[in-house]
Amino acid sequence: MGPVTQLREIRADYDAAGIVLYQAYAPAIAGPAVAANRFVAPFSRGRMTWIKPSFRWLMHRSNWGQKPGQTCVLAVRISRAGWEQALARAVPTTADPAAVERAAVHVQWDPERSLSGAALNHYSIQVGVGRGLIDAFADEWTISITDLTPRVRRIAELVRSGRASQAARLLPPERPYPLNPSLARELAIG
Repeated sequence: MGPVTQLREIRADYDAAGIVLYQAYAPAIAGPAVAANRFVAPFSRGRMTWIKPSFRWLMHRSNWGQKPGQTCVLAVRISRAGWEQALARAVPTTADPAAVERAAVHVQWDPERSLSGAALNHYSIQVGVGRGLIDAFADEWTISITDLTPRVRRIAELVRSGRASQAARLLPPERPYPLNPSLARELAIG
């Protein structure tokens, strides 16, 4: 029997220095970001950007990189200090609407997804970094940006052809991310 998964738990690929988050963009945004190894124009600093530590959730959201405007899947490695700063400033999207409107960062919980896209009985976090922190996200927190699009296409093809076990071996590793208990309570984790 595998480890027990909490109803709400941050699962991610991380090490002592950073955490990997996933985003999907059009080639016009992804290409320059990968080439510069940081977010540069035409990346918009004037709107909220949503970052997700769950690879499978982003695959569901972007239809394995097939949705218009989401055809390039990026692994964005940011500092753990930046990630935790964002979480410390976060307000759940289910909070009082006035508090959500004022928040620098939004947190939303959505059903985690299986390889086939089916909703699972536990939730993954999405973090919306607001305009007030976009510069910090893009210029200070970001450590590296890697284009995962070829890997995504390979995994998607394996899933479509009924080779889920082979596909699963190509998934990025994700494990529970440790948070201090007070922050975990604020984010409704558990």
